[in-house]
Amino acid sequence: MVNLDIQVRKANQQDHQHISNLIYYEPYIHRHLDWRTPLDWLGEPEFWVAEYGRLVTASLACPIDPAGIAWIRLFACSGELTLEDSWASLWKVARNTLVAQGGITVAAISSQDWFVPLLQTAGFSVRQHIVILEHDGRPLPPFEANSDITIRPMTEGDLPAVAEVDAEAFIPLWQNSLDALQRALNQAGSATVAESKKDIVGYQISTHNPFGGHLARLAVRPGDQRQGIGRALVYDLLRDSARQGLRKFTVNTQNDNQASLALYESLGFKPAREEYPVHIVQL
Repeated sequence: MVNLDIQVRKANQQDHQHISNLIYYEPYIHRHLDWRTPLDWLGEPEFWVAEYGRLVTASLACPIDPAGIAWIRLFACSGELTLEDSWASLWKVARNTLVAQGGITVAAISSQDWFVPLLQTAGFSVRQHIVILEHDGRPLPPFEANSDITIRPMTEGDLPAVAEVDAEAFIPLWQNSLDALQRALNQAGSATVAESKKDIVGYQISTHNPFGGHLARLAVRPGDQRQGIGRALVYDLLRDSARQGLRKFTVNTQNDNQASLALYESLGFKPAREEYPVHIVQL
């Protein structure tokens, strides 16, 4: 039952500090790992705050990006109200807004147990799991790349072609918009493309951190798969990263993506025993 004293409204720039306080000081925070921080989405139509006694006590953001897909980018709740009341109040408004737009898939990756019952009560169900694999810098197995493919650094001018590859390689749920890819390139520690004589056929984008690196994105056009292009991109990444002193590398993929799992494991990646469920609801 929703607490009738809770008022839900669209978030605005004046809420920046209030939402920031929720994110950094309150106990119940869900944040979607993204090329944008939760506060970067402030100003989008699908971003709300809940007020109780004129205080901002909770916030929910599920902006649509790419088209037809709304990931829950943020749910933050203070201790002023119960989790159930805060979620129910915000989700009721969010759901009605998204339903009115028609054909929206809402998704969330839950990394904390307390978030799961809230999603279940809202009609979400588990579609698959995200698994994490690690590479510890062990020597790479011999590999001879396709001589018809060139791997080179990605440039900003490559982004439209990269976005086309991304759209062809992934179902809508996992696609990155052109804007997201632009942000990814700006934050990348390494970004390369695989290019045939005619066009870009694959790419990878990775980040660096004090402990090593993370392969954030790998894609190959469906018509060019099973030709060693994905392997060549990852092999090149690991080889060059090792030269820079980056030994440990991680990557995420879906537990039912057998092709990706086989590729990474053949290059020395090992499961890290971490899994996170992907919850989906179709509105």
